[in-house]
Amino acid sequence: MDGLKETLVIWSAELRRAMRSGRAAVLLGLYSMFTALVLLVIGWIAREIRNAVNQQLANAGADMDAPVRIAEEGRKGILGFLIGKDTALLEALAQVPIEVLLVFKVTLFFLPAYVALMGFDQISGEVGPRSMRYLTVRARRSSVLLGKFLAQASLLLGLVLIIDLAIFTFASITNPDFGFAAMSLNLIKFWLAAIVFSLSYVALTTLCSSLFRSPAVSLVFNFILLFVFWLMDTVGKFVSDESALRGLRYLSPSFYASNLLHPKLTEFGVSGAAYAGFATIFLLGAYGALRARDL
Repeated sequence: MDGLKETLVIWSAELRRAMRSGRAAVLLGLYSMFTALVLLVIGWIAREIRNAVNQQLANAGADMDAPVRIAEEGRKGILGFLIGKDTALLEALAQVPIEVLLVFKVTLFFLPAYVALMGFDQISGEVGPRSMRYLTVRARRSSVLLGKFLAQASLLLGLVLIIDLAIFTFASITNPDFGFAAMSLNLIKFWLAAIVFSLSYVALTTLCSSLFRSPAVSLVFNFILLFVFWLMDTVGKFVSDESALRGLRYLSPSFYASNLLHPKLTEFGVSGAAYAGFATIFLLGAYGALRARDL
């Protein structure tokens, strides 16, 4: 059996096992509850702000167009804070409800941790009890690694699609101006952005799971690396332009997330290439660790 067939067989078996397990349902439930909580809180805050502004304007006797202008200015300010001052990007997201953008940003921040919880034992869970040796007798180690990586990525792809579909359906119901065509187009864009973003973190989880025999140690080390990447991105953003620490942000996957929704193919391509590069580096490291390990 060649490498491709081995990978496909392992991917199919691992995906079926993951879908039959209770973990997939639990993780979907956790992701759904967290997203729903964020969406409800953000929606409530936005509604209260709008009501307060409208009430103050009504008491002051302002003209009827004032709430619209104030809402538009507030939206531009929030968009500028979330995605920067890129005019093309601002125009591309003009139809998307602000609640969706806020939820997307918040969930994107926590998505790497969710990925770690989903697959921290994909390799170490079999290396520890030495059941991995039965797989590697029949298939190449590279095929086992890629099969497990693709199984986790496929499961994540489906879970994210379910959550994004629920978010955009809710946004379409609560925002009459957000029609079906705009909802469908932006659903695909946001889903694709989340997948490109998360695949590098799936590869990072594969690397961490390959380095240790204990799943618990793999999970802790994964969270440590996530914190290090977050710290590098944060420090790189807030130090002065002349500081040598400014370049740290380019070593963090999170830095490249801002252009994943960009309408220009070149801007999106740069971010996509960066995440592909991170995923490749992490997978090569995982393969090196698994190849050197005594199974």
